[in-house]
Amino acid sequence: MIDFFAVLRSRNEPLFYFGLTCILSAVVVLLIAKFSHVQINGVNAWYKPFKFALSIGIFSWTMGWYTGYLELPSQVSTYSWTTIILLGFELFYITFQAARGHLSHYNVSSSLYTSLTAAMAIAAIAATLYTGYIGILFCTKEFPELPGYYLWAIRIGIFLFVVFAFEGAVMGANGSHSVGGSGDGDGLPLLNWSRKYGDLRIAHFVGMHALQVLPLIAYYLLRDIKLVIVLGLVYGALALFCLVQALNSKPLLSFW
Repeated sequence: MIDFFAVLRSRNEPLFYFGLTCILSAVVVLLIAKFSHVQINGVNAWYKPFKFALSIGIFSWTMGWYTGYLELPSQVSTYSWTTIILLGFELFYITFQAARGHLSHYNVSSSLYTSLTAAMAIAAIAATLYTGYIGILFCTKEFPELPGYYLWAIRIGIFLFVVFAFEGAVMGANGSHSVGGSGDGDGLPLLNWSRKYGDLRIAHFVGMHALQVLPLIAYYLLRDIKLVIVLGLVYGALALFCLVQALNSKPLLSFW
């Protein structure tokens, strides 16, 4: 494990330390949640910044690892620091609002909050598009040192990440992550996915984490390009199924 962190830091130091900061922040925020009774929409206010900190931390480490394969130090550095600024702003604002017991996303209660909500959306879109550009580099450059099945898993993982990151626009247009009802109470523990209504966050989560799931399965289990492509299609279909269920106001995990 120590070797993994040492290698990760050597591959992309800025994203390594940013990811580490996010994950440590997630631990601190989760501890705060245990002692805080502040709620937003019936849910502990600190759960949201916990999930975002953990997710951004994992994303940063993942992209830090992948960009280590790109022999483009200037481009990688620009991507890394842009990502840190954009996602750092988003995480700070979400945490700041949670501390105040106020909504961050979908908050249009004032012109200021509306502007900050729009700024978060712009930051997320920019980070996603930039990550998509990194995916294009993986499709156009040669990587003779990488096994083909692993390279294809990275390509498909980034593609699905970008597609389902943009699914966040569906939530923005809907004005909520819930379809068919409102309120976050009585959701799944910690995740808070609704057991009563359609929840757009599930497809968002499943699709975006193709970024980690596909390369890991490809590298350690499948080791075959055709199987990796089939896995990518099946995984994408699963994420799409989650989206269709939510749009039809059906809770995916109501039986839990």
